[in-house]
Amino acid sequence: MKTRVKNDKGVAGLTILLSLVTMLFVIGLLVMIFTLMGGNLRDATYDAGTGTVVNESGGYVNVTGYTLAGYGALNGVYTIDAVHNATDGDLLDVNKYALTSGVLTNATIVTWADVNVSYSYTYDADNTATDVMNATSTSIATVTDWFPIFIVIGAMVVLILLTVIIISAIRGSGLMGRESA
Repeated sequence: MKTRVKNDKGVAGLTILLSLVTMLFVIGLLVMIFTLMGGNLRDATYDAGTGTVVNESGGYVNVTGYTLAGYGALNGVYTIDAVHNATDGDLLDVNKYALTSGVLTNATIVTWADVNVSYSYTYDADNTATDVMNATSTSIATVTDWFPIFIVIGAMVVLILLTVIIISAIRGSGLMGRESA
C-alpha cells in the first residue's frame, strides 16, 4: 500500500487567500442580487400621481418645438387638452400640432409664435415605501466599498501565517537553539 505524503511547500496561506477571494465574490454577488431586488421593489410601489397645467404661456409651436414646463416627471404620460393662439384666443386644431417626449411641435407649415397650452399628465410619485427601498438599495450597494479593507486584512493574515511558517522551519532546521526563543 502506497502512502501519500502531503507536500504543501510553497503554498503557505494560499487556502486562506482563496477563501478570502471566494468570500468577496459571494458577498459581491449577494449585494448585486439584493440591489436589483430592491430596485424592482421600489419600482413596484410608486403611487400614481396626476398633474394639470392650464394655459401655460410662452409656448411656440414651430419645427423645433416647445418643451412643456411640467415635462420630466418620473414615467410621465402627457396629454394635450387644448392649445390656444395667445394673440386671438383661437383654439388650434388637434391635427396642427404633435406632442412627442414632452415637446410640442408643429404638424403643419404654419407656425404660432405664442400659444397657451393646457395639458394633464400622470406620473409615478414617490411615497414612504419607495423612499425606504431607495435608501436600502443604496446602502446595500455601498458594501463593496469595504472590499479593499477585506483584501488588506486577508493579505496581513497570509503574511502573518507565512512568518510563523518560516520561523517554525528555521527552528526545525537546527539553525537556532531551542532555548533562544
